[in-house]
Amino acid sequence: MNTKEEALASPQRPEFDELDRRIVLATQAGLPLVARPYEAVALQVGATETEVRQRLSAMLDCGLVRRIGAVPNHYAIGYTANGMSVWDIDDAVVDQVGECVGALEQVTHCYRRPRRLPDWPYNLFAMVHANSRELARARAEEIAALLTQHFPGACRAHDILFSSVILKKTGLRIGG
Repeated sequence: MNTKEEALASPQRPEFDELDRRIVLATQAGLPLVARPYEAVALQVGATETEVRQRLSAMLDCGLVRRIGAVPNHYAIGYTANGMSVWDIDDAVVDQVGECVGALEQVTHCYRRPRRLPDWPYNLFAMVHANSRELARARAEEIAALLTQHFPGACRAHDILFSSVILKKTGLRIGG
């Protein structure tokens, strides 16, 4: 069990109460773009700025909230070649490979998924962004070289799939 799973299962995990819910609802689409965003959230949810900061910090510490940060629009900053690299990895080491691949700077999302044999042998997915398809392919080949070096024989095949249209892009949103 990893540390986030332990934190979520821990009896020390703070209760997710109504104020926490209001804070998440007020911030899940992003912090307000004002000089004092936590103060603005506090006014919206009926709390103090200090209480909002403390509650968010506690939710981060125990894994109820994964992160608070800027989410750039990768298209707007020039990363227009989005490639989902897909990997056929030996099941005996797929979790270790996934941890390694997921930790790479050029990978923004990494998932283990079930194979759909006989047509779909891939069980590890890793998203890379680049300003060209050639660079995205090169990044996938860097991953392949790393796997060959650190997990010889574990990668049986790989490919890269490019997105052509964004249909929806949001994180999890809880309802009001």
